[in-house]
Amino acid sequence: MKTAEKLAAGWLLILGFMFLTLSVSAVVEKNNMLKPLPVGDDIDSGKDFVNQEALYMLDTTARQSFIFGVPTMIIGGWLSLSLYRQTKREHKALQQEMSDRLQSVFYQMLQQNNGRVTVLGFAIQSQLPAPVAREFLDQKAKEFNANFKVNEEGAVSYHFDV
Repeated sequence: MKTAEKLAAGWLLILGFMFLTLSVSAVVEKNNMLKPLPVGDDIDSGKDFVNQEALYMLDTTARQSFIFGVPTMIIGGWLSLSLYRQTKREHKALQQEMSDRLQSVFYQMLQQNNGRVTVLGFAIQSQLPAPVAREFLDQKAKEFNANFKVNEEGAVSYHFDV
């Protein structure tokens, strides 16, 4: 469904742009038709001939293209903007869900291990890459004033007061 909406928004924007381009082109062509021609040595060159039928067609084309182009662009823009906002809301909800899940895993591990958490254990439980797990635990250690302990192998464990 979202793909169809994206395609519709794109086609509406393209169609609206084409209509507005056609309108501008008709106005420019009409202005070029109304420019005076340079006067030459001929007697007949001073006569003005304006093709009224062509001017009427250019006016009609400009007006109709503008009438169709503006609403089409507005609808396409509105649809694009609503899709953008919907995507942002979904992304924010996904981030919140991920944050809630990490909080749950973190608190569960604290209870099971009496306040002791290692990066490897948290990474395994939360299914996060080690650098992301370390960053999360570092943030929580700052929030809760945790202690750090390094064992002989160099592994860091976080000790939270429970």
